[in-house]
Amino acid sequence: MAHTLLSSSLESLGEQFARRDWEYLDLPVGSQIEKAFAWPGEASEQIMICVHKGPDIQELFHRQDFFFFNFAYKGNYGALSYRHDNHITICENECYIGQPFTGYALTAHSQEEIIIIGILIQKESFFKTFLPVLSSDPKLFHFFLAPQNDEYSDDFIHLKFEDPFCIRTLLEMMVVEYANPREDTQKILQPMVLTLLMQAARQYRNSVSVPENETLSDQIIRYISEHTDTVSLSSIAQHFAYHPNYISTLLHQETGRTFSEILLEQRMDRALSLLRGTSLSIEEIAAMLGCSNSSNFYKAFRKYYGCSPRKYINT
Repeated sequence: MAHTLLSSSLESLGEQFARRDWEYLDLPVGSQIEKAFAWPGEASEQIMICVHKGPDIQELFHRQDFFFFNFAYKGNYGALSYRHDNHITICENECYIGQPFTGYALTAHSQEEIIIIGILIQKESFFKTFLPVLSSDPKLFHFFLAPQNDEYSDDFIHLKFEDPFCIRTLLEMMVVEYANPREDTQKILQPMVLTLLMQAARQYRNSVSVPENETLSDQIIRYISEHTDTVSLSSIAQHFAYHPNYISTLLHQETGRTFSEILLEQRMDRALSLLRGTSLSIEEIAAMLGCSNSSNFYKAFRKYYGCSPRKYINT
């Protein structure tokens, strides 16, 4: 029964995707207007589940106004981008994560059926709901904000999952839920998508190699950047099994800065990215950075940059 429901849901969403009108629209991209796909779903939808199904898939090269996660559920497919390695193969149980406005096209030709499950996420929903949870990794943080701060970053993430069971199970649950919608479907999808993205973030961290010659101070600074919202000297000391005084002295000797100065720099760098790239409120940004309240964030920002966050936004 469960297999039949999944099969019918995949078939239904595949048919919907084939019928969907992907008309190009004029959309603002920073300081200019570009042809791109707008959000294809209902305005009330924060998340869409799409299924590409068939032996041959050939998309026109395009840009789009949303984040997407494409998973090779069955078979392999090609992904075309603007990057120097502009054509890569996404094998079964691998995924391609794309940013808003990055150039992209799907290509697939096979003797057998290919199934690609796509998760589409509206930008504003992504920044408010998902980015705060995913922002602990500095590289991921800047990847997700790059299209907002630097027009046409044209970057992507290609991941191979060591154990795809959990990912496939989550995607199957989302496919069935979206193909058989109820009033609370979007609320049901939200935690499942968050879990999916957290699994992807874990795999991404595991796939990034650490430099062999990384010093202890480098490791500490990386740890600070990954825990800007909760880090303290005592938590660093506990993690690395050193006395807090030793950590403090080491950082000052090797970087010329105190722990507080390093942490402030990390937080203010993230604050700028969030102010430039999202519509999050000052209160939401302060909470993401680990500030006890927005007043403390205002004071720290003004002292560091010489103006208030609101003035910075308006200049």
